[in-house]
Amino acid sequence: MLYHKQTAEFIATVAQNMPEISDEVMQNWIENPRGLQKFLAGLCPCVHGPDISAQRQLQEWDSFYKKRFGLTIGDVAVPDHQPGFDRLIVVANGLTLNRVYDACQKQFKCWRYKDDLDKDVATNDRDPANGTYAIWVRDRQEADEENKNLSADQLATRQVNGTTLMERMLYELKYFDETGNHLDIRSATLCSGSRDSGGDVPNAHWCDGEFGVGWGRSGRRDGGLRARSVVSLPTESR
Repeated sequence: MLYHKQTAEFIATVAQNMPEISDEVMQNWIENPRGLQKFLAGLCPCVHGPDISAQRQLQEWDSFYKKRFGLTIGDVAVPDHQPGFDRLIVVANGLTLNRVYDACQKQFKCWRYKDDLDKDVATNDRDPANGTYAIWVRDRQEADEENKNLSADQLATRQVNGTTLMERMLYELKYFDETGNHLDIRSATLCSGSRDSGGDVPNAHWCDGEFGVGWGRSGRRDGGLRARSVVSLPTESR
């Protein structure tokens, strides 16, 4: 599905024709976005819940990019929703790993195993240099239990699609904006969609009061190092 300027025009038309709403009622909806989503779904029974969720999350990402990077995301092709994959991550055209890391560093303490991530993490399953894109992941603070004790090599053999390092860092920053908390405080995300120049695999987690970007061999596996599975469009569709 593709969201473009028609969506913005529709939202503007709805806003122009809304009845008068008290400040208290508006604030209640602002503080309960999921409740508002369900209410709107009842008004639009022809629109499925995941479609509404995608539109809402695209709007949130647009606000996020304006705030953190001074960017607008424009048109975004969104993969079909799959049950259990309810968190949308949007990666804007032209972003670099160093730029995203620097944005994280402005908000909280960070550590990385290489000073120049753009140079060292040169291979990624998805690349915003080819255009803005979106993926679905499970909406969880901790990395996927389903992928524990599976190395990047094993995941590749099983054709399990995992997050890239950039996707994981954007998720960290967005999650922090939403909650003031961090991802992977008890586990680490194996960023199996990325490889560094030596063929090793980056990982990311929150430990000892800082966001860390580390790495390990592609054959490494343990229960606390887990990939986050991804629903994405085929490369040729982006």
